[in-house]
Amino acid sequence: MISTDNLHYQRLLQKHFPSITEYNLIKEILEYGQVQTVPANTVILEDGHYVKGIPLVLEGVIKVSRTDALGKELFLHYINPGETCSVTLTCCRIDKKSQLKSVAEAETTLINVPIKYMEIWMTKFPSWKNFVMLSYDQRLNQLIQVIDTITFEKMDNRLVKYLNQKSKAINSMVIHTTHAQIATDLNASREAISRLLKQMEKDGVVELGRNKIELKIRPDLTSEISE
Repeated sequence: MISTDNLHYQRLLQKHFPSITEYNLIKEILEYGQVQTVPANTVILEDGHYVKGIPLVLEGVIKVSRTDALGKELFLHYINPGETCSVTLTCCRIDKKSQLKSVAEAETTLINVPIKYMEIWMTKFPSWKNFVMLSYDQRLNQLIQVIDTITFEKMDNRLVKYLNQKSKAINSMVIHTTHAQIATDLNASREAISRLLKQMEKDGVVELGRNKIELKIRPDLTSEISE
């Protein structure tokens, strides 16, 4: 349990979740929730597992992906400070197994709220209900963007968008990853990703290193990568 006089977490909660306004709701989140700080690359929720809690992210970032029957993953979106997973909220309400995988992209601190408070707070606190509904809307819009990106955009633009999102998520111009991991996230071949990254390096957009990519400038989606 979190002590309600722990001002550090209370201030983080108020800073990143300004729409959660009722004092008693903040008090109950801090009282009944559990603070967890997990290292980078920690699996927070596996595909096919039941949801045990609602994650309210205070610091760090969580990557959400979809895994198919063959084990291939497709990156969907990030959960940043001030956000939660709308799929988690849905699974809580209907006691359904998760169909997504979530992994800490960087060291992440979150408050894990027991699922039984989901419905209690929906009727008890208007700001919680509004927060949940806005979370649903935000994720729906993001998933529509994912579908549009996969369907209509060329791989070079998808790669640029991916690097931008990842850089902003970890708040760094240096991304520690491999070409193979990017290919997995974008459901592409490693060879295609390597070719595009090498062209971006030639254009002065990135500098490639061993298991890392340094963005020299923010890639511009309006500029085509040279062939």
